[in-house]
Amino acid sequence: MAKATKKKQKSILTESSLLFLKNYINNSSPVGFEINGQKLWLDYLKPFIDTHFVDAYGTAVGVINPNEKFKVVIEAHADEISWFVNYISSEGLLYLKRNGGVDHQIAPGQRVIIHCKKVKVKAVFGWPAIHTRLSNPDQKEPQPKVDNLFLDCGAKNKKEVEQLGIHIGAVVTYQDGFDELAYNHFVGRAFDNRIGGFIIAEAARLLKQNRKKLPYSLYVVNAVQEEIGLRGAEMIARKIKPDIAIVTDVTHDTSTPMISKIIEGEISCGKGPSLAYAPAIHNKLLEFVENVAADKKIKVQWRTLSRSTGTDTDSFAYANDGCPSVLISIPLRYMHTTVEMLHKDDIENTIKLIYETLLKLTPKTSLSYL
Repeated sequence: MAKATKKKQKSILTESSLLFLKNYINNSSPVGFEINGQKLWLDYLKPFIDTHFVDAYGTAVGVINPNEKFKVVIEAHADEISWFVNYISSEGLLYLKRNGGVDHQIAPGQRVIIHCKKVKVKAVFGWPAIHTRLSNPDQKEPQPKVDNLFLDCGAKNKKEVEQLGIHIGAVVTYQDGFDELAYNHFVGRAFDNRIGGFIIAEAARLLKQNRKKLPYSLYVVNAVQEEIGLRGAEMIARKIKPDIAIVTDVTHDTSTPMISKIIEGEISCGKGPSLAYAPAIHNKLLEFVENVAADKKIKVQWRTLSRSTGTDTDSFAYANDGCPSVLISIPLRYMHTTVEMLHKDDIENTIKLIYETLLKLTPKTSLSYL
């Protein structure tokens, strides 16, 4: 008797959605300067929604069923970590300040783009050659720090820097973009958290494609300024006043070296989205999502978080009179580097979990603790 073969499940991602993902990751969207990324995101989302708006600081929102009283939010954040030009030396070198939690240790040797008012200028993080660092055996090797890192744009003095259009306050992002690795892994910078923006847009696409009618207003929210304190979510939560919030972000894959599972828990790429237990997570809503995952046979992983989740979940949970909120995260390797890595299966399963949760939710869903 022939051995039965396992039927491969059809991908829910389309060629056009994957093309959007690549373009979205390759685009720059630094903290406080997210507008170009928001335009890309809204252009992709518009066919799947009824209306949209953008708030004063650039948080973009698509709305389905805008006239319903009960409001559900699905949310991600659009901003990426970056740098500011802070000082231009007489030798034409640029010194920087952080814009968000950018990792200074990965900077040496990286290529960057300086976003000026009218132009973009390429530059590199310079670093002394290994020969010069080892020339004095009694001297310790220098370690990268914010105050000793510098950009070299090819200018030989301050005047040439300014002639290129570079100015104090120009924002700097890394050049590296989207790529694919073996076994369905994607790699790039700023998957934290543009992958979340992609996921919520795909959930909206599936609702439209499958002609699903929701009994509530759905707000698809791509918030700004998460990386410097959840600021965009804080503002938009007050504006929308949602009844329920489903937030998606990234979380650490802890299966690589130099990460303590004792501290960070056990999470791996390819094993499903991660659900979190934390004070800001509403227990009844979390249970609801867990039951959806079990019913639809979507594998999930769990982790615990302490006083805060460190994500936009906190802003929604504690906004207004309190909003039942849940966090669904994508396992990610090498967060806040230029080679953030995730697994295609986790993307698809997170989309499915959010989509199926939206279909099961109603204004009558009981989330009362008593």
